[in-house]
Amino acid sequence: MAEHKPSADPTQALGGAEVLGKGTLSRQLILATTALVAVIAILLSGLTALSMHRILEGQIDAQIINSASRFRGDAGDRGGALGQPGGAGQQQGLLYYLQGFDGIVQVGRERERLSADVTAQLDTLTPSDQLVTLNLPELGDYRLYASTVTGTANGVRGTFVLITGQSTDFLKTSMTSLLVAATVLTLLAIAIAFIAARTVVERSLRPLARLTATANHVSRMPLHSGEVAVPVRVPDADVDPRSEVGQVGLAFNHMLDNVEGALAARQRSETKVRQFVADASHELRNPLASIRGYAELTRRERAHLPDTTAHALGRIESESERMSRLVEDLLLLARLDSGPELALLPTSLNQVVANAVSDARAAGPDHIWTLDLPDADVLAQGDPYRLTQVVANLLANARTHTPAGTRVHTSVAADGPDAVVTVTDDGPGIPRELLDRVFERFTRADASRVRSGAGGQSTGLGLAIVAAVVGAHHGRVEVASRPGLTAFTVRLPRADADGPPYANRP
Repeated sequence: MAEHKPSADPTQALGGAEVLGKGTLSRQLILATTALVAVIAILLSGLTALSMHRILEGQIDAQIINSASRFRGDAGDRGGALGQPGGAGQQQGLLYYLQGFDGIVQVGRERERLSADVTAQLDTLTPSDQLVTLNLPELGDYRLYASTVTGTANGVRGTFVLITGQSTDFLKTSMTSLLVAATVLTLLAIAIAFIAARTVVERSLRPLARLTATANHVSRMPLHSGEVAVPVRVPDADVDPRSEVGQVGLAFNHMLDNVEGALAARQRSETKVRQFVADASHELRNPLASIRGYAELTRRERAHLPDTTAHALGRIESESERMSRLVEDLLLLARLDSGPELALLPTSLNQVVANAVSDARAAGPDHIWTLDLPDADVLAQGDPYRLTQVVANLLANARTHTPAGTRVHTSVAADGPDAVVTVTDDGPGIPRELLDRVFERFTRADASRVRSGAGGQSTGLGLAIVAAVVGAHHGRVEVASRPGLTAFTVRLPRADADGPPYANRP
């Protein structure tokens, strides 16, 4: 069994669906993975920034407390005299203030005295183990520590409140740099996660794409009739039962095996039915011919027979004729189903349609028959006898199922590569519920299209024969109907002397 290899391109295999197409599984997986990585990256960046802020703030607090301890140590070295602390090399932005006295702050290489606005704000602090952050006029944000110190200041001995502080500019500068770096790294991590997720998801879904390609290929195969084989299978690489997609592929192959078996069984059954219909139709032709012959012989003596007997013999002759037509139609359909043998010749549709309309006018004088033929012959590649039968059946359908006085118009035209025959009537129309089944066998529209006369009896096979013959010619027949207008349109390949042989046309 030949094996079809689906397209390796997932986009093509999925019928044009893009990896990030709206509603696709790949889009959901990629976005969900990227969102998860983004949340984790943002949380890690935030926790890192928070931890770093606490570490840097702790270092500043340690420096401030250390500076306060050193101030108290210097006071002891000076015999308890509290003066200006520190010397060269003091930490940039370091602040000392003794409440009620002077204070200094290190600015660059110089030490400057604190302004009255700053000292007024510092005077509000009370000794505490907790450091606070205040925004000091002209100096900015400071971490401050208030503690007590004992000594002599300006000749007064006692316990005083010492304020030591450190600018948080370094902390803010460091945190800004850290946040910028964290933001860049987070965005980079999200971008890398998106690209990696897309690559991984696309690669992981390739087996599913190939499975979809196989399903699409099978869905386009003509499986409705005839001898059918399903050579398409999911490749062996995609039927590994250890993976979820492999299990689906394996089940799909089993399903195709069952479908192929069912189609083969259906084909065998259809072949038997066709053969039975063909054999039965063929065998019924002889006894029906005998019945018709004997019925016709009785015509010579019907004047001497009772009226009831003459009527019965007439009905036998009429019904035998109708049954003969039915048998011939069934035999024709059986032959068409088994492979029609058509004498394909360039055929003038002008002549075929003109002759058919002439016959229909003679058979249905109570209808109005009109004809529209182009000046130039429209040639179709087909069997003249079968094409005549197609047009005759369409005209007989219009005559049989429309009331007297109905106008039936037939036209022939060339439309690009197609030869077009159209038969329209202004009768009551075909019911909508029957419109889709009008070309099926034994479909009758008794409910809406009126039968006319005994000669209008129908086998229900006329339009089925039309569809079968037109299909055998690689053409198509369409119908459109509403009350007051019913149109049958037959399209056949035009005969083209400069084109390829008919048998080689697609």
